[in-house]
Amino acid sequence: MLRKLQWKWKHGFFEALLIFNWTAKRSHPESSHAKTRRREEKAPFSKGVDAEGGRGFVSLCAFVFSCEIFSRITNTYFKRSLFVCAAALLCGCAVSPDFKSPEAPTATRYTETPMPEQTADAPTLAHGGAAQRFLIGETEAVLHGNPWWALFQNAALDQLIEQALANNPTLAEAEARLRQAQEEYLARAGASRYPSVDVGASATRQQVDLVTMGMPTMPSPPPFTLYNTSVNVSYTFDWFGAHARALEGLQAATEIKSWQLEAARLTLAANIAAAVVREASLREQISILNTMIEVLQKQLTILEARRALGGVSDADLQQLKSVLADHQSRLPPLHQLLYSLRHQLALYFGQTAGEATLPQFRLVDLQLPEPLPLTVPSEWVRQRPDIRAAEAMLHQASANVGVATANLYPRLTLSGGFGSAALSGEKLFAEGFNLWNLGVGVTQPLFRGGELQAQKRAAEAAFDAAAAGYRQTVLQGFQNVADALRALETDALTLKARSAAADETLATYRLMDARYQLGGVDQWMVLDAERRYLEALLARVQSIADRYAGTVALFQAMGVRGQESGIRGQVSEPVGGIKIKN
Repeated sequence: MLRKLQWKWKHGFFEALLIFNWTAKRSHPESSHAKTRRREEKAPFSKGVDAEGGRGFVSLCAFVFSCEIFSRITNTYFKRSLFVCAAALLCGCAVSPDFKSPEAPTATRYTETPMPEQTADAPTLAHGGAAQRFLIGETEAVLHGNPWWALFQNAALDQLIEQALANNPTLAEAEARLRQAQEEYLARAGASRYPSVDVGASATRQQVDLVTMGMPTMPSPPPFTLYNTSVNVSYTFDWFGAHARALEGLQAATEIKSWQLEAARLTLAANIAAAVVREASLREQISILNTMIEVLQKQLTILEARRALGGVSDADLQQLKSVLADHQSRLPPLHQLLYSLRHQLALYFGQTAGEATLPQFRLVDLQLPEPLPLTVPSEWVRQRPDIRAAEAMLHQASANVGVATANLYPRLTLSGGFGSAALSGEKLFAEGFNLWNLGVGVTQPLFRGGELQAQKRAAEAAFDAAAAGYRQTVLQGFQNVADALRALETDALTLKARSAAADETLATYRLMDARYQLGGVDQWMVLDAERRYLEALLARVQSIADRYAGTVALFQAMGVRGQESGIRGQVSEPVGGIKIKN
């Protein structure tokens, strides 16, 4: 007889479990975001019910039916509750597909046409004229574990960036946001993964009137104090993955903040390096422009003397005065730009302009990085922090779709408690715990006026938006790299041409000076040759600064991130038509 009862118990349990599993699986939605926009056909019995809610209702009916079968076999409250927990644990599953990272781009180069293996050079230029070589997959070999700005070989720049990374308020805010996201994830994880346990205690003074309770013949007791203490435990099972997807979304939010912080660090370092290059260029330009003004003033003195003797016309004199005034008017804007850059550097440094003590930079103190590490596009998308942040946003949107879908299905909550009640504090624990409760609750949304279904569609639309945003971020990143590569190529060609022009004007100036020493030409022609050389020198300085700034832009576009940047190992796929060294 005992074996027969045991067989009936097991047979009934597994029969109910199979019925519930089969029905729940039949009611699960399609596991593809590509078909989420199609409206689900409503079941004949779910008139006026959300489509997915109706499917959840089917699951709920199957669950209740299974419980009833098992309860008839066991006919005990304990085994019925045990079945509820077992069914919830064994049948629980996520109703939305798992997130998959987007496919890596198939592009093999960044530019429309292949890039040369190296840029042009200006051989006669001692600083900033070397050819820059593009190296694929050799980031670690180029950096040697150092941050990318160390390639400029300027200790003051290194110190400035390191201190800015430590003191910048924007980075401090981003770090605090990251810690906030991490703690929010831990809070939700603790609340959803583990049962909630609460301890309560109370003391209540009360009066009971038995007459009003329908017992007029019994005398009412005097006022008394009721002491109570209890422990309450509750846990909501993650039946259809709502909690898991919510945690997944919070984890993705943490990744978003982390990559945004990394992007802010990269941007800050690049902005400081670019500002330093700009400052050094402005100082060179101001110095050259002051020399040109001195030359023009000397020419004006000579021309005024010739005008007094009637050797030149008033028009010639007035034209030279206009040129001098034009050069003098170019100085204040350059000084203003220099001041603004210094103020900006102080801001990056986390100080006011009056507090900051910043070094002064010159172009000759900066070394142009000759080897430039590149990464193939398939691995580059895993290197740029803004692309990783966009991917994390897509992951978060995918998790939100899972949460919205799971909200259409039943929720199972198990709760219980035990405690003690007594009329005096001394007797509260004298007889042990005399109160207890145990309960199971299942909630299935039936009608919300289309709210849950609309929330699911909104989450799907947000996922589509995040997917489009990710693609836009990748495309914009490709544009940044392509622009930086082409800028380096054209800036090198421009510098080569301007350097040759400066060399020619310098040769002319030296020739005129030599002839002046021999009495072959007057001082006017020497000064005019010097002014033309200074103009060519000014253009060459601007081209040198463009090469430095372009190099900084390439490091930022590639997403090289300091000491942890770089690709692990070598790659052998072509990028931009550049031959790869194995």
